[in-house]
Amino acid sequence: MQPVFDGHNDALTRDDHDRFATGRAGGHLDLPRMRSGGLRGGIFAVFTPSARMRKRPLRRRRGIVEFELAPPVGQRKAAAYATTVAGRLLALERAGEVRVARAIADVDAARDGDGPPVAVLHLEGAEAIDPQLEALDMWHGAGLRSLGPVWSRANAFATGVQFASPSSPDLGPGLSAAGKALVRRCAELGILVDLSHLNEAGFWDVARLDAGPLVASHSGVHALAPTSRNLTDAQLDAIGGTQGLVGIVFACPFLRADFADDPETPLELIVEHARYVAERIGVERVALGSDFDGATIPAALGDAAGLPRLIDAFAAGGFSNAEIDAIAWGNWRRTLAEWWSEAP
Repeated sequence: MQPVFDGHNDALTRDDHDRFATGRAGGHLDLPRMRSGGLRGGIFAVFTPSARMRKRPLRRRRGIVEFELAPPVGQRKAAAYATTVAGRLLALERAGEVRVARAIADVDAARDGDGPPVAVLHLEGAEAIDPQLEALDMWHGAGLRSLGPVWSRANAFATGVQFASPSSPDLGPGLSAAGKALVRRCAELGILVDLSHLNEAGFWDVARLDAGPLVASHSGVHALAPTSRNLTDAQLDAIGGTQGLVGIVFACPFLRADFADDPETPLELIVEHARYVAERIGVERVALGSDFDGATIPAALGDAAGLPRLIDAFAAGGFSNAEIDAIAWGNWRRTLAEWWSEAP
């Protein structure tokens, strides 16, 4: 079975997270389904919700669907919540269910071994870190190896891109001074900086800092589905120019040209987004970034156990075995190794 590394999931923040090891009735991801689908590693997100999370659009007009930015979350609240969620992952490691990745050797050990799968600890939105960055070293010591400066809301570091379709990602200001300091310090520590929820101004601010390969862990192609969360051709070119990576998201509204949150979305659309990136900036810049447990995904895939069907869809779409292995594992492995190479 093809081993898979996936760039984003929200399993740790589900209400039934306590059944992750034994199997959950719903959702997309748990250890039994990881084993069934060949999912040997992934980036596990720690996300602090806003007090009010709008699930319905703010407005629908002339074909435009727009959600307001979620309210900000204070650092004290986020720090308390995120510490609890991160503790869930560390408890799974202590029980021998997963290996938390602190070096690239941990990723390599998980690929074809008989041991536990590897999990990369990720902060989706840096609200748990103070603007002076005093907490960042503590998080790194606890195993943090990936960080998105923002989710789709504003914080002390940047402004996230609100959900709007159709729309460009050019919504709001870029990095603050604290945000630039955060990116630089992440590069020093060996913490990957993820751009998937950052608006376009923030994306270009990170690009100008030249901190490491540009990475969008769970995004799609704007030319195919022109929603604010997807990457424009200019952004793709910049990612290619830094030898970076795009984790192709499985979320139906980001795959479809009509933005419908429809589980009947064809599985082949994931392959189509991957092909677009591969043809534009190279197959070595393409990976997987599901958003399991955080979005509606195609019913034909179902959950993590359905990943072999996605691998078959890539083969049917003309990708070679070597290209599929790179997309499923090798490209994430190379990119993580480059970001983590400067870690003390």
